[in-house]
Amino acid sequence: MVQPIPVAYRAKHSIELLPSMANRHGCITGATGTGKTVSLQVLAEAFSRQGTAVFAADIKGDLSGITQAGRPNEKIMARLERYQIPEPEWGPNPAVFWDVLGEQGHPIRVTVSDLGPVLLSRMLDLNDTQEGVMNILFRVADEEGLLLLDFKDLRAMLTYVGENASELRKQYGNIAPASVGAIQRALLRIEDEGAEHFFGEPALDIFDWIRTDASGRGIVNILAADRLIQSPRLYAIFLLWMMAELYERLPEVGDLPQPKMVFFFDEAHLLFNTAPKSLLERIEQVLRLIRSKGVGVYFVTQSPGDIPEVILGQLGHRIQHALRAYTPREQKAVRTVAQTMRPNPDLDIEAAITELGVGEALVSMLDSEGRPTITERAWMAAPASRIGPATLEEKQETQNTSPLAGKYDTVVDRESAYELLEERVAKQAQEQAQAEQSSGGALGALSDFLIGSTGPRGGRRDGVVQSVLKSEVRRGARQLLRGLLSSLRGGR
Repeated sequence: MVQPIPVAYRAKHSIELLPSMANRHGCITGATGTGKTVSLQVLAEAFSRQGTAVFAADIKGDLSGITQAGRPNEKIMARLERYQIPEPEWGPNPAVFWDVLGEQGHPIRVTVSDLGPVLLSRMLDLNDTQEGVMNILFRVADEEGLLLLDFKDLRAMLTYVGENASELRKQYGNIAPASVGAIQRALLRIEDEGAEHFFGEPALDIFDWIRTDASGRGIVNILAADRLIQSPRLYAIFLLWMMAELYERLPEVGDLPQPKMVFFFDEAHLLFNTAPKSLLERIEQVLRLIRSKGVGVYFVTQSPGDIPEVILGQLGHRIQHALRAYTPREQKAVRTVAQTMRPNPDLDIEAAITELGVGEALVSMLDSEGRPTITERAWMAAPASRIGPATLEEKQETQNTSPLAGKYDTVVDRESAYELLEERVAKQAQEQAQAEQSSGGALGALSDFLIGSTGPRGGRRDGVVQSVLKSEVRRGARQLLRGLLSSLRGGR
């Protein structure tokens, strides 16, 4: 039987997260420097120990220390004793590093065809008319056998559809130049954020994230996102694709004793601040449905107000670290947060939110019936791995021993839409040049016949026109000469 996960402690009393409820989603919130990332680390390694795979977006690089064993020191031991927190079993966790940009981990790629026109249109925030053009683009590519694999395939196919709009209109309907231009501008925006790294092959097999090591511990997949978060639209595209991929490929399993996989998205406010409405609607839909696939999603952000209400309402597990209330707006936010947590008659939640220390939190988990437990003020458990980032050498060693080393690291560029369309254009240009050359050769021969030509050594050969002209000139000269001679004779 899977044991409950001790999340926090209050006077030796542990507050536990039931693994059977872990797919109900949750959030970890609090101001900067209050211990959110450490709380994420505690949960991630607890799931890993129980055999559940973990995926975590590491925004600041702090989470990479989960790959290294923690070490007790005087300060840590004094803190554990002071707050009556059990000493963890120090040790590292099995992990694999990933990076959409391919710089700090295995690259994450997806083909354009895998995304499909509907999901891609939502990612680009296209309207209905523009989405219709995107559907035509995919239909034409499919019927003409043009593979859409990477970003340049998508750009080339869009150009092809725009240039041949008049011919395609007869079969597929109107293709407005304005719609093509709008899609091109949308592609340019995500290209500037690095989308060319995300689209391509070899495409990620999502089941490579749902793995355990030889001892049965779940692999912790760490996404290096310190640079990716500077491209929020690309980050949103990646998040939506990942959850949609899991939902479409994983079978329905209902409520399991523990989830198959748990996702943590750090600094979630950076994602939701720039996400278009259509993207938020899609995320909400996937969150509602992915629970039945045995997947739990946890957002880590500064305030619950950073998360849209339609999504926040689905997050049952709550870990609230301290919030600061220096301005009227911040004070209102604190009151709002306090009202969203289950009341405790022995605790002033609104006052406690501003008084919490680093590593202290207000915790409310779901019970076996799926109901939020009474909010309690407690100290978070200590992680068994290192708090803080791993060194470059340690990260490289982790990558060298990765079970997926070599599978995704080399780009594969198969013949696809871009190459075939380029070949088609080159062939048309060649045929046109040959036609012009053939036409030019015939005209040249006719010109030589009529006008004449110059030989390689400068010799001149007269044509028909020149020969006729010269003959007429000679005949005219002879007649003129005869006339003059006749006149002279008559004068004598």
